[in-house]
Order: sequence, then structure tokens, then C-alpha cells
Amino acid sequence: MSLTKLENLPCYSYDDYVLWEGRWELICGVPHAMSPSPSIAHQTVSQHIASQLERALEGCNECHALLPVDWKINEETIVQPDNLVICGELEKTVYLCKTPVLIFEILSKATAQKDQTTKYKLYENANPKINGVKISMNAKTMLTKTKKEAATMSN
Repeated sequence: MSLTKLENLPCYSYDDYVLWEGRWELICGVPHAMSPSPSIAHQTVSQHIASQLERALEGCNECHALLPVDWKINEETIVQPDNLVICGELEKTVYLCKTPVLIFEILSKATAQKDQTTKYKLYENANPKINGVKISMNAKTMLTKTKKEAATMSN
């Protein structure tokens, strides 16, 4: 039995992505299933982040806190950060093209590897100044990273 070479795999695009059922992310043309649904603990943390962001942004008419939404980075890459903040007018499309200013990824055993490596590199490549926050469900720690620094803070 031989392994399939990466160059022999099909490369999918946004046009393919919109036809799929269920929750998916498309990263560099490779589909990633987002199944099963997030755990109750994951959703609780996400809801807490969303409510804190809403409160923090209350006086700002330019910034918007969003829950998972398709962020179309390019034709072959569409991701869904757990929580994000966009500044400026919201787009009138079904997906987001604008790079968020702040992204939260809630890490679980199933997603930690992809979220901390592949997706984080995508975010940095989209905007080197982007602020990302990774929240570990297991260690109950929050990891933040900006272009200038990487810090670990305990809750």
C-alpha cells in the first residue's frame, strides 16, 4: 500500500466549499471537517468572550464582535475563527473578506494542533500586526501572541 502524494490530492476552492454540507474549513485547498459540534464547555467560553467583547466595544461604532463566520482569506482558504473583532463597516456578503483585528481560537484536543500552527500562520500571513488569542480548554490558560511578543498568562 502506498501513501497518496500531496500533489495528487485535489485542490478545492470557494466554489466547491459552498456546496458542502456540514461545517468545514478550507485551508490552502484542503478541506478540514469541523465535526463534531463544539463542546458545551467550548461554547460557554466562546459566549463569555463574546459578551466581554460586546461590553468592551459598546462605545465604538466602528468595531464589531463576531462569532464564527466564514473568513475568506483567498479562493482556496476559508476559516472560521471562534470569536473575532472587525473594525469598519461590515461587508454585505455571506463571508468576511476583511482581516480581523483580533481573533480568538478556543483550543481543544481535536483542534489544538491545527489552531496553534496552521491557522495561526494563516492569520499572521493575512496581517502581521493581527492580535491572536488562543485559549486552552485543558490547562485553563490563555496564550496571547502579537508580532512583537508572545506571553502566557494564567487565568
